[in-house]
Amino acid sequence: MIDAPRPADSRPRFAARVDDWVHRRREKRARSRGKTPGVIPYIGYGSTEWVRVLGRVLYLRPEEPEQPAKPKRKRRILLRRRQRPDVAQVSRVRGWRSFTSLHAPHQRVRVSIDGEHVTEVVSDRGGVIDSIVRVSLAPGWHTVSLQTGAGEPVEAPVYIVDPSARFGVISDVDDTILNTALPKPLVAAWNSFVVDEHARTSTPGMPVLYDHLMAQHPGAPVIYLSTGAWNVAPALSRFLERNLYPMGPLLLTDWGPTHDRWFRSGQEHKLRELDRLAGEFPEVQWVLFGDDGQHDESLYQEFAQQHPGSVAAVAIRQLSTGQAVLVGGRSKAGMHRKANGVPWVYGSDGATLREELKGLGLL
Repeated sequence: MIDAPRPADSRPRFAARVDDWVHRRREKRARSRGKTPGVIPYIGYGSTEWVRVLGRVLYLRPEEPEQPAKPKRKRRILLRRRQRPDVAQVSRVRGWRSFTSLHAPHQRVRVSIDGEHVTEVVSDRGGVIDSIVRVSLAPGWHTVSLQTGAGEPVEAPVYIVDPSARFGVISDVDDTILNTALPKPLVAAWNSFVVDEHARTSTPGMPVLYDHLMAQHPGAPVIYLSTGAWNVAPALSRFLERNLYPMGPLLLTDWGPTHDRWFRSGQEHKLRELDRLAGEFPEVQWVLFGDDGQHDESLYQEFAQQHPGSVAAVAIRQLSTGQAVLVGGRSKAGMHRKANGVPWVYGSDGATLREELKGLGLL
């Protein structure tokens, strides 16, 4: 989303000024090496009247954008069964490469949807594209094409939620479906900058649980909400695909200092996106998936208090003792069974949570 305008007499914090200075130096060097702005597309979503277009503009070499590779025969069969759009297959990378990419701020991006509905959006200070495009589309999957200047157009799927949908899933990522032990700084640094992305493991039973929820509620939207940076969106998308999680947009946050604060607040980001989804789809009741190792319980409790009609249930994955030690302890929110009329369920894996949700009639 484009940064809000600041008063004329205000100045960005020192860290933001240093960040901008370093970026200008890197930008000049990138251009001298022949790199030009190109778009990394992300999965979007919308209603029959609008689409939220997501992506990021980075400095890339002309040959860097990769074409979607043809999946193996077995993979093609799985994709057809799940009716999922093709997702580009990218070679194995370590996490640190995601954080050395150079973003291109304030770039004009041409957007077309299903080959029509041409418009233009602008990337923000971090190169992120997060814009609403007014358009009339039928429910289901569609294709958005994004192009900067003379660059090659790239495509991304967008999911249009059916107006009759009354059920949806909002899922945390770290330590809920992906084991990262994120809050511990040294462990987070190791996982993000050193470990090969294929070494990250999925929480047992969670892909099956999500698959059963989608089978029980056809057409339900699935949103993955995380405090992670947009830099890791491609790696997370590949993780979700490898582990056969339902396809859905990732809502992440930018990385680095801003004009008005030293560090971005992950909790504010999550609560802001939850409030936005409640406003965008007021008829949908969401099952909120999180874990008891960060702030998910308190965030979901606050959201349920403000929007009780938007929450079907809260499902909290309980970390093991070892995992809880790595992430710095458990949440102090305490276990709930029902709050503001919203049922809460707990379990250490997907199988346990599935039985709990089944008891609520959601499966």
